[in-house]
Amino acid sequence: MPAVEVNHIVKSYADKAVVNDLSFSVAQGEIFGLIGPNGAGKTTTIRMMMDIIKADSGEVTILGEKLSEASKNKLGYMPEERGLYRKLRVIDSIIYLSSLKGMDRKSATEKANELLSQTGMLANKRKKIEELSKGMGQIIQFIVTIIHDPQLVIMDEPFAGLDPVNTELLKGMFADLRNQGKAVILSTHQMNQVEELCDRILMINNGQAVLYGDLSEIKARYRGNSVLLDCKGELGEIPGVTDKRTRKGYTELTLDGEATPQQVLERLVSRGMLINRFEIATPSLNEIFLEVAGKNHG
Repeated sequence: MPAVEVNHIVKSYADKAVVNDLSFSVAQGEIFGLIGPNGAGKTTTIRMMMDIIKADSGEVTILGEKLSEASKNKLGYMPEERGLYRKLRVIDSIIYLSSLKGMDRKSATEKANELLSQTGMLANKRKKIEELSKGMGQIIQFIVTIIHDPQLVIMDEPFAGLDPVNTELLKGMFADLRNQGKAVILSTHQMNQVEELCDRILMINNGQAVLYGDLSEIKARYRGNSVLLDCKGELGEIPGVTDKRTRKGYTELTLDGEATPQQVLERLVSRGMLINRFEIATPSLNEIFLEVAGKNHG
């Protein structure tokens, strides 16, 4: 059973379709990246999944059912606009917000202390929220999101304002959630984080899906006709190679479209060259994002 199934959802405001016939699914035990430029419809899609706003048409099922008050407790949602009570102490905030998810005080206190310890925040538990840095507040928000052991966790821009140490901490905790068989949806502008964490992605632009599927397959699909080479010796002319560019520590060879990388490698080896690295160049997700978003811009 998928954690999320979204079928042909549509949402318009003033006759403009913000989300237009969007369909996708998210499996349990995967980290799923929801990406796209500003105004693409990501947050509107999340809000429809959370039943915060209603779709004009189409349907969403979460963990095999339509979202109800009971099934909402199986979700953890961290919105982009954080919502902690600034005058409350950290521990009181966590316990109060846990009670809204049906946790009793004893369980919430035990789990809160465990998560505060895991995130290095235990020493701050008696501080007021307003005394914390933005990054620390973010970690507390994350604790509140997962404390009730949800099956599906949705994060909207979770890395905004985090320093590198807390970013790594959060990434490790996302991986832990996946390893526990939970589904994690990650909506962010930070393509390097998506590339590092996500199993599959959905890119939306102008409310429509423009890229969807396994991240490694998408990267392979956009792979160029060049290879990265680090070798000892003079390259000279290589049949099938139209251009050679020296980069820091390696050379990029552009192939003519006829020769395969395998043939080029064989030609180099037959010359007796010592090859330290030979790798088919794959564009970063950011490069793919810019290419696809640029094509669909309008």
